[in-house]
Amino acid sequence: MTEATARPTKQPSMADVARTAGVSAQTVSRALRDSPNVNPETRKRVLAAVEQLGYRFNNAARVLSSGRSYTIGLVLLQSGGYYSRSAVTAGVEAAAGEAGYAVSIATIARLDTGLMERSLSKLADQGVDGIVIAVPLISVTQKLEDITRDIPTVALDGSRTASARVLGIDQQEAGRIATQHLLDLGHRQVWHVSGPDEWIEARQRRQGWQECLAAAGIEAPPPLEGDWSPDSGYQQGQILAMIPDVTAVFAASDEMAFGVIRALRERGRSVPDDVSIVSVDDIALAAYCSPPLTTVRQDFYRSGAAAVAVLLRGADAGGGESVAAASLSVRASTAPPRSR
Repeated sequence: MTEATARPTKQPSMADVARTAGVSAQTVSRALRDSPNVNPETRKRVLAAVEQLGYRFNNAARVLSSGRSYTIGLVLLQSGGYYSRSAVTAGVEAAAGEAGYAVSIATIARLDTGLMERSLSKLADQGVDGIVIAVPLISVTQKLEDITRDIPTVALDGSRTASARVLGIDQQEAGRIATQHLLDLGHRQVWHVSGPDEWIEARQRRQGWQECLAAAGIEAPPPLEGDWSPDSGYQQGQILAMIPDVTAVFAASDEMAFGVIRALRERGRSVPDDVSIVSVDDIALAAYCSPPLTTVRQDFYRSGAAAVAVLLRGADAGGGESVAAASLSVRASTAPPRSR
């Protein structure tokens, strides 16, 4: 064995990369974290130097020197609508990546306080710098409060702990706006396909529907409960199609509204000629279903990105809410009732 082969090869350092790229070590660090403060040409030079030298960025050293993990935790529920989960995740990952952070995702199978505690504890053990909760908590234990008190936390809509900052739209107002739209068109009654009762958003939307009808002197019919899925909307739509007096339906989500529309059509009820449908979410498919869906908008991608921005600003201290106004996107699924 020769002396050359016996001697271990020295690993290139960040200083070596900086010299090769003609920039400072601080600029190299920023470029490797995808910081928006590095212009594209500089980042290109840094990455070329990294490849040329075979440099490996030592994230462990970065954590030790800063006392931060540069990781944000995200807690999601397995059920509750594919589009909302994927859009929230995309928003969180995009905003975190732009700031040089990774995302650690914990998914729970069902609304269960024990599962939530374990997920938050797992993220806490990983040393995440903040947590985004996208799970609609109903009951909050002392353990959950203790975990979110120690780690900056932002919750989306119904997810609430005392120390978490809450972002989202006014869900109760969403229910009122959707119902009032149908009453303003001249419908004398509005039926409701609600979300699961254990979801705070579902309760709030249902409450808005009930309050709007009460203000108009109308007794609310019994709500029909779904689970956010198109199939549950389809099942409840089968029931609604058998009630001749139904002319207007407020579905608590776009995906359930899709199922309701299909069920009504299969039973010979036209939308909106026979029955008007309004819902909540305004997912991408809402504008392209037949007919295009009238719905209350909430931007899941933007909510996820905004949650990361709040965490990075450190603006969550002391809890509080940032509630956006609900707005209605009026399309072709709603119309005045047909004269009988």
